[in-house]
Amino acid sequence: MNIQRIQIYLLVCSLFVTLQPSRGVAQQTSGASTTSAKQSLPERDGQHDFDFELGTWKIHLKRLVHPLTGSTTWVEFDGTSVTRRVWEGRADLEEFETDSPVGGHIEGITLRLYDPQTHQWSLYWATSKSGTMGPPTIGGFKDGRGEFYDTEPSGPNGKSILVRFIWSKTNTNSPHFEQSFSEDGGKSWEVNWITDQTRVNDESGKAH
Repeated sequence: MNIQRIQIYLLVCSLFVTLQPSRGVAQQTSGASTTSAKQSLPERDGQHDFDFELGTWKIHLKRLVHPLTGSTTWVEFDGTSVTRRVWEGRADLEEFETDSPVGGHIEGITLRLYDPQTHQWSLYWATSKSGTMGPPTIGGFKDGRGEFYDTEPSGPNGKSILVRFIWSKTNTNSPHFEQSFSEDGGKSWEVNWITDQTRVNDESGKAH
């Protein structure tokens, strides 16, 4: 009887040792599968995020005359913008024109380019006055809100500052845009450019 018990005991121990590594391999395989599943989740495709801008708009612009100087003097403009699709939606081009009895005439273009690798947009702005493109303001959208950032020498006396663009109300016929500057690395922001748009019913954006 003792010999039989010893044999049974040794058999159980042998089975336990044999099965234990297999259980560890199964756990590792399961963990690897979970990690692989997480890594294979597709990133959000944002190449149509600016489709809301396509078409013709009436624009009301408010611009702070002297940003980052403590000034509270704003100038208001009215005008139009037209945005057309480029590269089947991976880019668009906006023509912007406003006038003000006090602020004068602003004529500009915005080129927006979508990078399918980074899933971000680069926004380039130029005016007819300068005739050159500034550095791109880069970012993207989440839940209908767009945030874009860059560094520019746009502060007093050419000081390098942070620039932020925010797009909101993009699911309406009255999108809202704000530009802000920061001198303290983004701890605080001063809004200096506000644009409210009202859609003009036409098919210009859909035709391109």
